Amino acid sequence: MDTSKLRIVVFAAACATAIPVQAVQSCRAASSPQTLPLVELYTSEGCDCCPPADRWLSKRFPAADTHGRALAIAFHVDYWDRLGWADRFASAANTERQYAAMRANAATFVYTPQVLLQGHDLRDWAGSDAAVERATRAPARASIAVDATITGDTVVVDVDANVADAAARGDAQVFVAYADSGLQSDVRAGENRGKRLQHDHVVRALQAADAGSGGQGRTRARFEFRKPREAGVAPTLV
Repeated sequence: MDTSKLRIVVFAAACATAIPVQAVQSCRAASSPQTLPLVELYTSEGCDCCPPADRWLSKRFPAADTHGRALAIAFHVDYWDRLGWADRFASAANTERQYAAMRANAATFVYTPQVLLQGHDLRDWAGSDAAVERATRAPARASIAVDATITGDTVVVDVDANVADAAARGDAQVFVAYADSGLQSDVRAGENRGKRLQHDHVVRALQAADAGSGGQGRTRARFEFRKPREAGVAPTLV
């Protein structure tokens, strides 16, 4: 992930309600003129420093809050699995995303828990309110409209995105994630052995498309997700 690039994150706010996604047949959402900051937590069930950050993410960004000032998502990485507990939400793709952010920020190592705000390392995540608030004051660099339709176990997301600034179009990308909240694990090995961990905003699937491919900064793309067998209580599309 190159933080010099414009990253468009689709937030289907109409789906991110207290009503479970399974009960919603379709929804439509559109972006606002102001930036909705992206907060990324890199975490692992195998790291004993991560549960406080998981709890912070859940408390600071409640899953049922559809009018939040930021978009929070959690990527579980797999490099802690070697300690004896395989985090079932972790993936090599999530780990690679964190390493890509490391390279983009000219850093030399990754760690957990790590929080990124708009692609940049946020060490003082526990006291991040001011930083998040500053990010919301910036005008949005893209306008996005989303339509999501659910048929059985399939979620289809149609995205119409427009990047007004011609200088930003070349490197723009659209990301859509299926995230889940209300998940829990009884950890039986590793550093968190014996603990019951609660998780919100867990990214279960992430897809991307180049933005601006339609010409004049316009992108229309379709994404398809299969709902995971183990669903949480408040799945959302982001």
